[in-house]
Amino acid sequence: MKLRIEDDTLRLRLSDAEVREFADTGRVGGAVHFGASIGQQLTYSLERLATDEAAPAVRVRYAPGALTVLVPGALADAWTGTDQNGFSEHVALADARQLRILVEKDLDCRH
Repeated sequence: MKLRIEDDTLRLRLSDAEVREFADTGRVGGAVHFGASIGQQLTYSLERLATDEAAPAVRVRYAPGALTVLVPGALADAWTGTDQNGFSEHVALADARQLRILVEKDLDCRH
């Protein structure tokens, strides 16, 4: 899974295999390692919220060294089960700021 961070925008691009993994298990993740010790890494994941968990929109969970994008079940099903390439949401932040979340299928270039 590719992670792109720019200002207040997060963009996740998943390969076909990663989209299938997300559809099957409800989770896909990756990590970037920055140093020699185990704690020097950033993990990132895309997780499907439980069906019974009422969540109308995409959410983000952040802890030092870990970033998780949480997707409502209905949105996850619609995205993984159709030709829909991606979805975009805005998450409200402090100080009237917004974090833009983009999740996309990483399509092969077919020319």
